Amino acid sequence: MSENAYEGPWLVVGLGNPGEQYARNRHNIGFMVVDLLAQRMGAKFKAHKSRAQVAEGRLSGQRVVLAKPMSFMNLSGGPVTALRDFYKVPTSAVVAVHDELDIDYAALRLKLGGGDNGHNGLKSITKSLGPDYHRVRCGIGRPPGRMEVADFVLKDFSGTERKELDWFVDRSADAVEALLSEGLERAQGTYNS
Repeated sequence: MSENAYEGPWLVVGLGNPGEQYARNRHNIGFMVVDLLAQRMGAKFKAHKSRAQVAEGRLSGQRVVLAKPMSFMNLSGGPVTALRDFYKVPTSAVVAVHDELDIDYAALRLKLGGGDNGHNGLKSITKSLGPDYHRVRCGIGRPPGRMEVADFVLKDFSGTERKELDWFVDRSADAVEALLSEGLERAQGTYNS
């Protein structure tokens, strides 16, 4: 698929865990970003038979399906594959928005393909789709001291982090829009920090 030749729709999947108790966790930044993108398109999420909530519309001139899998993070691959098949989206037009431990808090990296870096949501999607989908990696940094990774990602952002969280989510949403409208290389040039 050449840059900008694809007529859509794009499938933009925010990764997270369903349920109010997880809503503000670090692991749920993907949900936060697609919620903001849905607001920008004036769309509401609705239940879909794929075990996901979806919102459809246009962003930056592109047809987009936003999705939040309603399975838990480590089972994201099933709903994402069902949506890809239902909307007939090539794997290269799937974008996973997710938390990333190996990037400093509030930094971003966009890429196509690659490994899962131990991220259970990506592991599940890659097992279902293969690795050749886009990722918008939202940095959450590493856990302090000896805190377990699982405990860290399932905690809410700290008070200090929350001061920048709205800006971070907004910038992450901007990066998704740039990826869709300008292509990967230009979006990387702007947002890979």
